[in-house]
Amino acid sequence: MAMNSKRKTPPGIVLVRRIRGRNWSPKTFRYAILLITFIAYACYHASRKPSSIVKSVLHPDSKTRPPQEHDKLFPWPVGNVFVKREIDVLDEVLLHRKSGKGWEPFNGKDGTSRLGEIDVAFLACYSIGMYVAGHLGDSLDLRLFLTWGMIGSGFFVGLFGMGYFWNIHAFWFFLVMQMAAGLFQATGWPSVVAVVGNWFGNRKRGLIMGIWNAHTSVGNICGSLIAAGVLQYGWGWSFIAPGFVMSLGGVLVYLFLAAYPEDVGFPGINCNSGKFIKRKRSVEEEEEEEEVDEGLEADVEGEGGGSSGTGPGSGYEHKRSVGLLQACMIPGVIPFALCLFFSKLVAYTFLYWLPFYLSQTPIGGEYVSVKTAGNLSTLFDVGGIAGGILCGYISDKFRARATTAAAFMYAAIPAMLVYHSYGGVSQTVNILLMMVAGLFVNGPYALITTAVSADLGTHKSLQGDSRALATVTAIIDGTGSAGAALGPLLTGFLSTLGWQAVFYMLVVGALCAGLLLTRLVIAEIREKLGYVDEVPASASEPLLNERR
Repeated sequence: MAMNSKRKTPPGIVLVRRIRGRNWSPKTFRYAILLITFIAYACYHASRKPSSIVKSVLHPDSKTRPPQEHDKLFPWPVGNVFVKREIDVLDEVLLHRKSGKGWEPFNGKDGTSRLGEIDVAFLACYSIGMYVAGHLGDSLDLRLFLTWGMIGSGFFVGLFGMGYFWNIHAFWFFLVMQMAAGLFQATGWPSVVAVVGNWFGNRKRGLIMGIWNAHTSVGNICGSLIAAGVLQYGWGWSFIAPGFVMSLGGVLVYLFLAAYPEDVGFPGINCNSGKFIKRKRSVEEEEEEEEVDEGLEADVEGEGGGSSGTGPGSGYEHKRSVGLLQACMIPGVIPFALCLFFSKLVAYTFLYWLPFYLSQTPIGGEYVSVKTAGNLSTLFDVGGIAGGILCGYISDKFRARATTAAAFMYAAIPAMLVYHSYGGVSQTVNILLMMVAGLFVNGPYALITTAVSADLGTHKSLQGDSRALATVTAIIDGTGSAGAALGPLLTGFLSTLGWQAVFYMLVVGALCAGLLLTRLVIAEIREKLGYVDEVPASASEPLLNERR
C-alpha cells in the first residue's frame, strides 16, 4: 500500500468506537501506541533468544565441564536460580535424541564456529534488510508492514525449531531459516520508532524512549524464560514457542496499531512540541471531527494553514519519503551509526553468547545447568533496563546525547573486565557485576537506537517531515546491526582461544564506540561553555538544541 493511497482505520479501533460510541482521546491513543509498540518489539527480541539458550544443547562441551550431580530440579524463578544438576536420563532422550552428544552438524570440533556462522547469517541479513525496510517503512502503511514482518519472522523462527522434529541435520537448512528470519526481523525497529515518532515530539524524548526501550530487555528476558522453560521437551520447542508468540503479536498490531494520528481522525503533530497542528478544515470535516473526543483541544497547537484534511490517510498525501543518500547527509547520522556499530557488537555478543559462557564457566566453584544459565542471563537485561532509562534521563537533563552515550561506553570497559575477573567468585557477586555490566553496555545502545534516531529523523533540515524517521532509524540501526553480526561471529572463533580473548574484543569495541563520538562530545561541551558561535553548525545540529 503506497503512502499516498488512503489508509484504513485499524479494525480493532473501529470495533472499540462502535462499542464506546466515541473515539479515544489523544492521550489514550498515545498510551496505546507506546504499549502496542512495546509489546511488538519485545516479541521481536524474544524470538531472537532461543539460539543463545540452546547453544549448549546443540554443542555440549564436555571438556570444560565436570560431571554434574543429579540433584532435584526446582524451576526458576520458583526455586533456586543456580542448579547444580545438568540433565537426567529423560532430558537426554528429549534433548539429545539419546546420544548425549549434541545435535549434528553443531556437535563437532568446529561446533562453536558453526553456531557463530548461524548468528552472523541472521544478523547480516537483518543488517542488509534494515536499509530496505527503512525506506519501505517510509513508503508503505506501517501497520501492515509491521504486521507481515512479525508473522513472517515468527514463521521462520518456528521452522528452525521444526528441524528438531523432522530430524534435520543439514547445515544449510538452519542457515537458510536464520537468514529468512533475519530479513523479516528487519521490519521491526524502523517501523516502531517511526510510529512512536509520529505521535510524540522531542520534549522529554530521551526519558520517554528510555523507558519505552525497556522492551528490548523485557523481550530478551521473556524469550529466555520461554525458551528455557520448554527446553526439557526438546530444543525445537524453544524456537516454536517464541515464534508463535511473535505471530500473535503481529495480529495485535494489525487490529489495534494506529501508525499515524491521521488514521484515527487527528491532525499531524509538531515534531518539536509534540502538540497537534490545527489545520483549516471544510464544513464536512468539521462535522466529522465532532465525533473526536474533546480532549484533543488541550493538545492542539495553532500553526496556521497546511494541507487540509484530518481523516485517515490524508495527512501525508503530498509528502515523499526521504532517500538513503539524503538521510545520510543529515548531520550526526554517520557518527552515531558508526558508534552503534561497535556498541551493538558488544551488546549482541552478550545477547547471543552470555548463556553459553555462564554454562561453561564455574560460579562459586559450581557449574550451572543449561536452563539455569538461560534464566541467569536475564539479569544482564535487568541491568540494561535501568541503563536505558538512566541514560535517557541524563541526556535529557543535560541536553547532551553524545556525551552521555560516550561516557557510558567508557564506563562499560572496566565493568566488563571486572565481571570477567571476579564474576566467578560467588553467585551474588556474579549477579551484581552482571547487572552493572548490562547497565553500561545497554544504556548507550538504547539511547542511540531510540532518542538519537528520532532526533535525527526529525532534524530541522527536513522541515518537520517525520517521513524520514524510518529511513534514518534504518541507517543507524542497520549499520549497528553489521557490528551485531560481527561480534557473535568473532566470539565463535575467539572462544576457542579462551574467554579472555573474547572480553578483550569487547573492550576494544566499547573503546571504539566512545572515540567515534569525540567530535560531537567536544561540540556539546563547547556549547555548554558558551562557544556556540565557534562550533560548526553541522557539529551541533544533531544534538539537543532548543533552537531546533
